[in-house]
Amino acid sequence: MVSVSGWPSKPATRLLLKRVVLAASLFLLLPTLIFAGWVATYALRPGPETAAKSAVVNIARGSSLQSITTILAAKGIIYEDVRFLLLAKISGVSGMLQAGEFRLDTGKKPLEVLKALVVAKAIQYAITIPEGLRASEIAAVFGEGGWFDPRSFTNLMVDKEFMAKHGLSGLDSLEGYLYPDTYLLTRDVRGAEKIMGLMIARFNKVWAEITAQREEKPDRQKTLILASMVEKETGAPAERPLIAGVFLNRLQLGMRLQSDPTVLYGLENHVGTITRSDLQNPNAYNTYAVAGLPAGPICSPGKEALLAVLAPTPTKDLYFVSKNDGTHHFSATLAEHNSAVQKYQRKKGGEKGKPSVQQ
Repeated sequence: MVSVSGWPSKPATRLLLKRVVLAASLFLLLPTLIFAGWVATYALRPGPETAAKSAVVNIARGSSLQSITTILAAKGIIYEDVRFLLLAKISGVSGMLQAGEFRLDTGKKPLEVLKALVVAKAIQYAITIPEGLRASEIAAVFGEGGWFDPRSFTNLMVDKEFMAKHGLSGLDSLEGYLYPDTYLLTRDVRGAEKIMGLMIARFNKVWAEITAQREEKPDRQKTLILASMVEKETGAPAERPLIAGVFLNRLQLGMRLQSDPTVLYGLENHVGTITRSDLQNPNAYNTYAVAGLPAGPICSPGKEALLAVLAPTPTKDLYFVSKNDGTHHFSATLAEHNSAVQKYQRKKGGEKGKPSVQQ
């Protein structure tokens, strides 16, 4: 309909405006639809096909979104594409992605990967330190796994400031204070300082637990030294309190402890069996040559060895000798002990059968 003046009528004008607005809206919406479709085709596409069902990725703390994208792509988790960054930003999780070492499933859609990274739990490695290891042997276990440089471990073993920081002032060495246990570690817990700190904290916790109900607090260092000897003397748990009782009896009577493991600890790079000259070596750990306890712990004892010293078996025994089956024969008199030595050791042949505790 046209008006007298030649302009469209009002109804025609309104219709024309609607068409213009619709056309303009479609024109403006089209790029948005194209963009949305472009992102959606990536978002709905699973990651690359790989033979492995999962892959381990290591995302360093502070990594940029671009770096994370590159790392994931290199491991076959996603296709490297700018759309992964866009999805992270659009979904609002770009600042929530975890750092650490994770195991992620392959073949997942990008949005699933993003969700997994938000809630991911770092891989834990179980490192078991058995009872009775020396500090040098503990260092070797962690060193072989790449957890720390053994040289930094050696330095911290005698670092007074480090000891004081962990409530162990007045020690010459941390030998014995690195508690034997299974430690669940993630790769961000690296370095001798962190790991040794965990082990000392575990020792302090166990010590507090086993001495909490005692009115008179035992001497921690002396208890630990004797427990380390008990730990090294037997692999039979039931014998620990009895061996502790024998050692305490000998100390009370002023007898030398004469413990072979202390001799071995005091000898550097010793190979083979103990010789007579080894027994005469006048180092501070040789309990054949020095009276009383050795200069310090000779290994890291466990809770049961510590408890054995704190609650030894009441006994009159002063001697014990290996029965060559992991257990010992205990004797109250030297005559009985010599008879046991004859029975269990001399028949083995010479110094190889030397008893654990002699006259």
